[in-house]
Amino acid sequence: MNKIDQKFNAIRKFCEENANPENVQKYSRYFTEGYDAYGLGQVVFEKQRDKWFEEWRNDLSFDDYLALGDKLVSTGKYEEASYAITFAYTQSERFTTETFEHLGLWLEDGIVNWGHTDVLSGKGLSYFFLSNMLEIEVFNSWTNSKSIWRRRAIPVTLVEIVKTDISPERILKVIDPLMMDEAKKVQQGLGWLLREMWKKEPVLTEEFLLKWKDSCDRTIIQYATEKMTKEYRLKFRKTKK
Repeated sequence: MNKIDQKFNAIRKFCEENANPENVQKYSRYFTEGYDAYGLGQVVFEKQRDKWFEEWRNDLSFDDYLALGDKLVSTGKYEEASYAITFAYTQSERFTTETFEHLGLWLEDGIVNWGHTDVLSGKGLSYFFLSNMLEIEVFNSWTNSKSIWRRRAIPVTLVEIVKTDISPERILKVIDPLMMDEAKKVQQGLGWLLREMWKKEPVLTEEFLLKWKDSCDRTIIQYATEKMTKEYRLKFRKTKK
């Protein structure tokens, strides 16, 4: 048995031994897309993660962690994918441009929920742009992905980028092809991003919303205008024909 399989088996054994069905029932209501989990508590999860990092320090390279991650995200088990994601983003200083596409493949075929998508986006994918390793236009090739989660990752990652001095026009140009997306989770991600953009660039964001309000799904508008007053939101109502 190779070392990747050994580590995988150790992770699965730990998860099975510390399973908590009550936690599964408690958190399943947040995942309409399904929640296949062991029910590990956060403290238990993080304590064991840190222990493995110490134990495996001299045994696994970053490429090994990515290979282990490939195996973990393919199972559909919530905690197993969570370990894969945390093993990756907590070593972001070892990222290369190739890592970006590797993590993107997890979203294409492996990650199956908004929780993992948002953590990977906010704590992992954002690093490539915040460190100036990549330009946000690299997301142009993601907008037609068959994966809801890869498409959702675009606006969720950009939520972190809005906080920088990047041109808001560039952000809007990247998400423009997603504005007619039919997936609710993608729409929610877009609305979240536009809400954050509105706080910083209200005029430009409102122009963008006015352009799309009669054609995009109302979920986007609902999320994007959430922080506006009730009266102010009226200007973004769909025009009656």
